[in-house]
Amino acid sequence: MANEYPDEFKELCKALKAFRFSKDDIVSPGGNESNIPKKFKAILNPLGWVEKKLTARMVADDTDVQQDTHKIDYLKGRVAFDLEWNSKDQTFDRDLFAFRTFFDYYRISVGVLVTRSNDLDSLFDELGLKGKYGASTTHMNKLLPRLKAGRNGGCPVLVFGITKALMEE
Repeated sequence: MANEYPDEFKELCKALKAFRFSKDDIVSPGGNESNIPKKFKAILNPLGWVEKKLTARMVADDTDVQQDTHKIDYLKGRVAFDLEWNSKDQTFDRDLFAFRTFFDYYRISVGVLVTRSNDLDSLFDELGLKGKYGASTTHMNKLLPRLKAGRNGGCPVLVFGITKALMEE
């Protein structure tokens, strides 16, 4: 990625280095969008990273046989970026399938996925939030087996886990 898409790589590195979260970001109710995705959006949108939807159709004898729509949180050039902070873990299947589809249809060359590191589990326990950030939500231990199983197809995926080191007091 650093060689093929150096500008996008530098921007993502800058965004990842700039990202920080607080205890309030964790304990505040999210509604449709919690503070964590809002912080990434504030960093990435000004750099030209935008949400993108791909509609793929399969046509046989001039008849639509199948139509699928896939959404990526952020896209710039041929680099896709998704953030999964606290969704149901099945969301990873959707994201990896979207990466795979965008890759198979020559729309992206690489996917980047950021989620919680399991390093944060002890913090959630300390804050009494084990139920909110439970075992069936998105975190690294739910993502890695899906990657090992090849659910991303041929699409290379670079993953990052958010750790306690990024928490501000």
